[in-house]
Amino acid sequence: MAKAYVHGYDPRENIRLQDQATTLVDLLHSDTAYPAGSRVLEAGCGVGAQTVTLARNSPGASIVSIDIAEESLAQAERIVRAAGMPNVRFQQADIYHLPFAPQSFDHVFVCFVLEHLREPGAALRKLKECLRPGGTITVIEGDHGSACFHPDSDAARAAIHSQVELQSRAGGNALMGRALYPLLVTAGYRDVRVSPRMVYVDSSKPELVDGFTKKTFTAMIEGVRQSAIEEGVIEPALFDQGIKDLYRTAEPDGTFCYTFFKALGKA
Repeated sequence: MAKAYVHGYDPRENIRLQDQATTLVDLLHSDTAYPAGSRVLEAGCGVGAQTVTLARNSPGASIVSIDIAEESLAQAERIVRAAGMPNVRFQQADIYHLPFAPQSFDHVFVCFVLEHLREPGAALRKLKECLRPGGTITVIEGDHGSACFHPDSDAARAAIHSQVELQSRAGGNALMGRALYPLLVTAGYRDVRVSPRMVYVDSSKPELVDGFTKKTFTAMIEGVRQSAIEEGVIEPALFDQGIKDLYRTAEPDGTFCYTFFKALGKA
């Protein structure tokens, strides 16, 4: 795995993940639902930001949500139980060493996980072993290289690149979205299809200005300031100007675009 979750585990990051999940529910999850009686593995549930939607969309499915971090699992379980979702069981597990028998699941769901793994292809192969023949995998990832905005800003691009560089140094890949198709095909999945899901934000969409431009994307970049400066990736003044310019895109005359990628494949 990547040596560290580059965004950190502090409460502000947990809030950002919840804001992201809430803001993007329709865009990312409206076409994900599993039949009653099906067995679903959510690999890398983190603090449960996606788990509530997954469980709500498939109330008749039996979901096992795993994560390697015990503290994250505990928070995920609190959130899911508070939401009244009884169809999820939580279990601590390493995605590279899954404690399940072959062909234990009908479906696998992976969201914002591969970008943090040093060997995403190996993880996908392990997950495939858990799927019954003909079972499906759904993978969702972002791609920070897809960000574009108005007014344009070299400083903002430098701040974004600093996060991409930190994630690379940690063994991950913040540009994972564009790599999903070849990764899944190489891992042995069939009938792989990838669809881009663009978030476009302008002042006519105030809920996205607040929920995505400010509280999801810019907050994520802003959160790596200390690490980026300490590791010499960027100068403080340039980073701070970049963050200021990202917030500038949330003004009435600003716009912001970002693309997620959702992939489907069969075992």
